Amino acid sequence: MQAFVIDAFSFSQLKERRDGSILISDLPRLSAECAATDGALSWSLEGGMAKMGHPLLRLTVTGEVQLMCQRCLTSYAFEVDSVSELILAKNDEHADEIEALIEDEEIDVVVGSKTFNIMDLIEDEALLAIPQSPKHTVCPDVVVDSSVSSSSPVAAIEAGASKKPSPFAVLKKINGRT
Repeated sequence: MQAFVIDAFSFSQLKERRDGSILISDLPRLSAECAATDGALSWSLEGGMAKMGHPLLRLTVTGEVQLMCQRCLTSYAFEVDSVSELILAKNDEHADEIEALIEDEEIDVVVGSKTFNIMDLIEDEALLAIPQSPKHTVCPDVVVDSSVSSSSPVAAIEAGASKKPSPFAVLKKINGRT
């Protein structure tokens, strides 16, 4: 993974803006969570100042990653669309002070530096955007019975699941017991 290092405080003070894209395969921690590592994420970073005068970074990460459904064990496309605001602090104690002042769960406080690696920040943001237990809304192999109301996805899944042969019935056939 290529490093993209900035002086975070200067970047914010000068209200700079950078954008680009990065291959998912270049992000090792994200790649480990994905079913496939093809594709890329687009990102945008914008510096500025928060309402209270603290340096601020606004990061946007978008793109599509392939995740493994925990229900049916097939891959599916998950759309990453994340925007975060990060207030920069000089050290951990300063970060704690700022968090106590702002009391806003939507804004994160991070310790900035003159050698702030943006690629790590982008990867962190993508990892936070994906679900801990990824699942299809409705798995593709589930057969929906037309007699089941379409307003109840759970009933549709249960109806589709009941049409599959029992694994024990298959084993009985293999053993010669019918």
